[in-house]
Amino acid sequence: MGIRKFRPTTDSLRWTVISDFAEITKARPEKALLKSLKKSGGRNAYGRITSRHRGGGHKRMLRLVDFKRDKMDVPAKVLAIEYDPNRAARIALLAYNDGEKRYIIAPAGLNVGDEVMTSASCEIKVGNCMPLGNIPAGIPICNVELSRGSGGIIARSAGNSCVIMAKEGAFAHVKLPSQEVRLIKLECLATIGQAGNIEHDTISIGKAGRSRWLGRRPFSRAVVKNPHDHPMGGGEGKSSGGRHPTTPWGKKTKGLKTRKSKLSDKYILKRRR
Repeated sequence: MGIRKFRPTTDSLRWTVISDFAEITKARPEKALLKSLKKSGGRNAYGRITSRHRGGGHKRMLRLVDFKRDKMDVPAKVLAIEYDPNRAARIALLAYNDGEKRYIIAPAGLNVGDEVMTSASCEIKVGNCMPLGNIPAGIPICNVELSRGSGGIIARSAGNSCVIMAKEGAFAHVKLPSQEVRLIKLECLATIGQAGNIEHDTISIGKAGRSRWLGRRPFSRAVVKNPHDHPMGGGEGKSSGGRHPTTPWGKKTKGLKTRKSKLSDKYILKRRR
């Protein structure tokens, strides 16, 4: 895993920083683990745009990633580390001893030929999956479940990891990537290691065309618009809006609390702020 810079022979190459893809060992994905992915263009079921500035982009196929890791006590061998266009982390192709193949999120340090397993009594090794109750405190973990059997939903993006701070009763005190400390049941599964492609945050897109390849359309800042297009538009010269930042429909965009569900508040020991 590394990054690649270019000689500044053009204006865009001067700022371009991309991954060198050195860890990728297989170019074409496993055909049986692919699914067609239809683009939404940011539109919901009624055809109305709910996410602006989306559209175009290169065609993609969805990789069926196993977030549950529910194949217990069956060893699997890592066949390949692959690129997934739908996520920042890399994915690993596993071949289980019974012949089944599955994709998982590839932790940093997982290599082709390694053997991994999901078990309550397996070795503390990168790529192995086990309940939080059996993982020692202080070890980086990723793809963490919030409820048993739901599949990992925490720390799945490139470079992310959680740490078990302590264990008390039926719960583990888990420090999330956001620095929030949350109670998670000891029976929930987690993968040992930090999600791979750690240097993803150093990537610089470099040019507008690469944003279009990713399906991101251009957009204008609010303060350069006219007053009838945005509440922060208008003014003489380069005015900076003259009010707190808002959406085009007048809702605050900084500091406004949008969290609706309070059911999990009792499991949060320390807020991220």
